[in-house]
Amino acid sequence: MKRLLYFLLGAATTGIVAWAAPKYAEQKISPDHKLRMAEAIIENYYVEDVNTDTLVSEAIVAMLKTLDPHSAYSTPAETEELNQPLEGKFSGIGIQFNMVEDTVYVIQTTQGGPSEKVGIRPGDRIISANDTVIAGKKLTNSGIIKVLRGPKGSPVNLKVKRGGVSELIDFNLIRDDIPIYSVDAAYMVDDSTGYVSVTRFAEATGAEVRRAVDSLSNLGMRNLILDLQSNGGGYLGSAFEMASDFLRPGDPVVSTRGLHAQPQMFSVQQSAFLPVDRLVVMVDQYSASASEILSGAIQENDRGLVVGRRTFGKGLVQRPFPFPDGSMIRLTTARYYTPTGRCIQKPYVKGHTEEYQLDLLNRYKSGELWHVDSVMLDSADVYYTLHNRRPVYGGGGIMPDVFVPVDTSYYTPYYRDMVAKGSIMKYALGYIEKHRAELLKKYPDEESFAAKFPVTEEMTKGLIARGETDGVKFNQEQWNTSRPLLEAILRGLMTRDLYENGIYVRSTHPLSPEFREAHSLINDPERYYRLLKGK
Repeated sequence: MKRLLYFLLGAATTGIVAWAAPKYAEQKISPDHKLRMAEAIIENYYVEDVNTDTLVSEAIVAMLKTLDPHSAYSTPAETEELNQPLEGKFSGIGIQFNMVEDTVYVIQTTQGGPSEKVGIRPGDRIISANDTVIAGKKLTNSGIIKVLRGPKGSPVNLKVKRGGVSELIDFNLIRDDIPIYSVDAAYMVDDSTGYVSVTRFAEATGAEVRRAVDSLSNLGMRNLILDLQSNGGGYLGSAFEMASDFLRPGDPVVSTRGLHAQPQMFSVQQSAFLPVDRLVVMVDQYSASASEILSGAIQENDRGLVVGRRTFGKGLVQRPFPFPDGSMIRLTTARYYTPTGRCIQKPYVKGHTEEYQLDLLNRYKSGELWHVDSVMLDSADVYYTLHNRRPVYGGGGIMPDVFVPVDTSYYTPYYRDMVAKGSIMKYALGYIEKHRAELLKKYPDEESFAAKFPVTEEMTKGLIARGETDGVKFNQEQWNTSRPLLEAILRGLMTRDLYENGIYVRSTHPLSPEFREAHSLINDPERYYRLLKGK
């Protein structure tokens, strides 16, 4: 007894009280029973109140972390937020906005949306929504979205400041379903070459791309640059649908294999076979999942060429398992394989998520983004395209047919600070606010603006002055280096603000090495077909 008392007292002096644990004869216990026992023990004996919902959620998160980098748990709110871009719509007021300092500027209104119907214009500044003041509060983008979005059919009153109008304008709107588009740019680069940018693979992506290609075909397009740069993926079905539109019936697109999943091969059944002769796909290190499936299928069926840098390497299939409360587990159930049998997934170690997340940084450090010789390809893991027998390599991701290094020639600390401080955007917004009417009269459409609008010396001086106001000290040498890019961004922002669906990238493309390479390749038939044949 004395020894037990001494033990307890000694333990207590170190902040620990030891209790003698009851002894059981060793016996097997099922994992699920053990988890329920652990939860009950914590709930009934822990020193403070415990939120069991949080306890269970954290336990699920911890379990999934021991598996692979892409199996994950999401709360009901997170699940809704994740699904909205893929479902292709949400309920709101229908605007694109930018937060400049502490003010919300309307960049564009959605065609046919609530804001356009009541007359809200690009350049308007939203001061408040219902009884919630927005201006001057330095809210985050997500905070603003929470205020502006709401259930379909719900009313919202906006107080808006408009340039040239002294008093605030009241707008009464009824929230409605707002589409989220996957195609964010489509235009004719030259008389025979079209450009289409796809930012995600959502429910309506295939239909959007078909509309864009048909529209460009009517303008004379015969060859297409398909931009999947920074496209993080989405629905497998949408990637398959797009592949089917470019490939022929019977062409394989992707296969899936997993321990508990029936192996599946997805091949083209019916094809719209879009009217495209030469096809070039642009990718980079941020192109992932469905982007890799599509680019891999086009490459390995010898339907087109891939330009850019090795893709991300996400080839794990996540199946959603929803719970009744709206939360969800996205569990990896299989792996994606390209038509030749390459595994898209890059290597990983179970439970080492942080190391996996540093992969892009490691690519940067190794020089892979600048030098093709630094790309970590597995030369022993070689495959051959299905028709022309060109070699392609495993090791994770899709290696492009034509490597294009990252171009940092226009990047300087001065450029970085002008972007970080929002100085280019502020100047563009101010200039458009003052000159919108005269600009639209002089340049009635985007084509005329793109062809003729000059960035004058007066404008560059204004841009420099705006930077000085924001605390960006002028540096002549760095300005000379970055000037082409700064002016291109300025033109792009003005294009976007002036015209509905104004194409920002149209102004910056001449400075993009990936775009220049794609455009050069697609307009050089001899080189294009030589590379396509592996010569």
